[in-house]
Amino acid sequence: MKRRLFSLVIPALFATAVVISCKKDKPLSSESNEVTTTKDGAQFVVDTLNSRVEWKGYKIFKSENTSHFGTIKFESGDVTIKDGRLESGKFVADMNSLTSVDLQNDADQLGKLNGHLKSGDFFETGKFPTASYEITKVTPSAEGDYNTVLDGNLTIKGITKPVSFKANVSVKEGEVSIATEPKDIKREEFGVKFQAPAANGVIKDEVTLQINVKALEKK
Repeated sequence: MKRRLFSLVIPALFATAVVISCKKDKPLSSESNEVTTTKDGAQFVVDTLNSRVEWKGYKIFKSENTSHFGTIKFESGDVTIKDGRLESGKFVADMNSLTSVDLQNDADQLGKLNGHLKSGDFFETGKFPTASYEITKVTPSAEGDYNTVLDGNLTIKGITKPVSFKANVSVKEGEVSIATEPKDIKREEFGVKFQAPAANGVIKDEVTLQINVKALEKK
């Protein structure tokens, strides 16, 4: 009986050790929503000159006096319209275009901040030159100030997370406009974990993003 018990316990302990080891060594994987949208419909191309992401970051607490804000341009993107409604879309942002707006009148400080944000401390744009948002589901909404809810996958620094935006979507002849709500995301979830010395002010984990897209129908 003892021999049988021993033969059962040892394999069980070994299996437990393997499971624990695998969990410990397994790299973190990105999360994402399943894409339920299609390309079935009229195709529109993002007008990169008139589209942008607006961002705002904070120190200590959310205050206009302790924040920086700016823009990121889009590199490319496309939108599909089916039966007069938004069906799908994907937008690719040029992270090297990231710039502060509040420091435009101070070239020295602007250069320092932009350089730091593009460095390995933050968005590491040399290694990750683009970020993207792919719409995975579109839901009309009749509540509040926005007419649509967008579910999608946001990718920053190669890490993908599901993010939902409320948005106003307008489809006119030959043009689509998408303007999302200002939305807080947690930068540390996307590998942006830099913290300045406490004396310089703690940087908040939350970064506010707002997407503004104009897309023109393919001719």
